[in-house]
Amino acid sequence: MRKTLTALFLTLIFLTCTLHGKAQNDSLIIRQIFDEVLTKGRAYSNLSDLCLNIGHRLSGSEGAAKSVKWGYDVLKKSGADTVYLMEVEVPVWNRGTVERVAVQMGTKGSGQGKRELHACSLGGSVGTGGKIKAEIIEVQGIAELKKLSEAALKGKIVFFNRPMDSRKISTFEAYGGCVDQRYAGAGEASRMGAVGVIVRSMSLAIDEHPHTGGMAYPDSVQRIPAMAISTTDAEWLHQFGANKTVQIEMESDCEFKGYAKSSNVIGELWGYESPQDIMVVGGHLDSWDKGQGAHDDGAGVNQSIEVLRLFKTLGIKPKRTLRVILFMNEENGNMGGKTYAQKVADKKETHVLAVESDRGGFTPRGFAVEGTQNEIDFIAGFRELLEPYGLHYFEKGYAGVDIGPLQRGDKAPLPNLLMLGLVPDSQRYFDYHHADTDTIDKVNPRELHLGAGAMAAMIYLLDRYSK
Repeated sequence: MRKTLTALFLTLIFLTCTLHGKAQNDSLIIRQIFDEVLTKGRAYSNLSDLCLNIGHRLSGSEGAAKSVKWGYDVLKKSGADTVYLMEVEVPVWNRGTVERVAVQMGTKGSGQGKRELHACSLGGSVGTGGKIKAEIIEVQGIAELKKLSEAALKGKIVFFNRPMDSRKISTFEAYGGCVDQRYAGAGEASRMGAVGVIVRSMSLAIDEHPHTGGMAYPDSVQRIPAMAISTTDAEWLHQFGANKTVQIEMESDCEFKGYAKSSNVIGELWGYESPQDIMVVGGHLDSWDKGQGAHDDGAGVNQSIEVLRLFKTLGIKPKRTLRVILFMNEENGNMGGKTYAQKVADKKETHVLAVESDRGGFTPRGFAVEGTQNEIDFIAGFRELLEPYGLHYFEKGYAGVDIGPLQRGDKAPLPNLLMLGLVPDSQRYFDYHHADTDTIDKVNPRELHLGAGAMAAMIYLLDRYSK
């Protein structure tokens, strides 16, 4: 019995020392990752180049085409073992040159004229085909719209004025609570006889910058124009229209122009042990045609490239293949993500992990996890290693649009795939999201690089310890 207990005691000592040694080694490597990215990180300089020398990158545009070449070159320079393009067919929508919403300030002949609002067309909208003049009907979302009669809405312009809920600590939760009026409002309004739609911008900031964003029409309705107005103008219009009839004028010349060929850009570091098993990290290369697409999603693209550079520079050899994907067309179709998922299905590729950054380049807090509770608990087990870098959030949540088709939906090729989304502080993101203000000067280099370090550290740990 004494010999048995002695052997067990020695075994426990050995295991404790081994685990302690592993933890120490992991801590040193994670420290190296953050030291490198915070002193020699290239994500911000690469993002500056993308924003200042290319600018916005709407699918099918000249900027998008230039960004594909840019991504290919930067992945090569960052040390990828191989870089290649994956062809993607994308929709082409053009904003045009006319975007006007004006409010009639008085009765005809009163001499009071019109007040021009800060406005922009929503992505995917049809143009007005000249000027539309009509009375507005204000509603607080689609649910309130549906309570009205078709007679009350026929020939009117609907003003969707439901704000993001400022009580929500997560601004993404606030955004999700009212973005349906932007995406589906025009279709629902058209179904009830309206001739146009204006939507309060999806932002908690009260300012003069209108925010665009995607919208779509059901096949069964007449397509009517949809435009966003700034939150300042939405607040003013609400007050001005209280207890009186208000006439507004809309004018736009945006249009859908068919489809074009574009590409996802892919770079790889080959795994030394199981190269057939793939770990994806990525963001979307396209952006709306407002601002420079700095936070959405130039930040995520360059953080993903930086993960590869950090592994290469520090000599961290992945057991599995690390695949960086710069997805095309997340904003108005997600054809990059859908095409990639289809290719994975066709090739019967094995994926063990997918990580996305598409919430801006702000200070990282942790990761949203799409996986089983055991996987979430496993990831939360890294908290002690990652908390010194401000990473404490490891909860079930939404990982990202681009990687979504790999796991979600009836035809998803990898329904059990572990997916993570980088979660930065969200308080300022929707100040700039889809607006002219989404420019490089709104990105803090240190915050951006901390996010890249967080992704690299998490991928290193999961590569080392997951089955």
